[in-house]
Amino acid sequence: MTYQGACHCGAVSFAVDDTPKWLTRCNCSACRRFGALWFHTHPVNFTLTAAKDATIAYVWGDKLLAFQSCRSCGCTTHFSPLEASGGMAVNMNMADPQSIKDIPIRHFDGADTWAFTD
Repeated sequence: MTYQGACHCGAVSFAVDDTPKWLTRCNCSACRRFGALWFHTHPVNFTLTAAKDATIAYVWGDKLLAFQSCRSCGCTTHFSPLEASGGMAVNMNMADPQSIKDIPIRHFDGADTWAFTD
């Protein structure tokens, strides 16, 4: 299935051609502030539509991934790997709520145990 989403102002949009078993809500210091609902996928399933300079990257911690946010409205749309073998995730809070309403949400303790809490 293909899911689509966009930041608030529409400058950054995406499509992800994959079917999630679940979406992940993480409580790490970054994700809880972003309010993200992550759909983890492989980068080949992801298509970004945006001008070259439409996003700004935020890299921290172990520097394995970069959170990508719209330079105009600030919405965090996805995170991308900084290593070729890394995975990525798409913030499904940018998608139409009706398109994701039936996908289960799992809670991940990225703050302490680095494990799912369900």
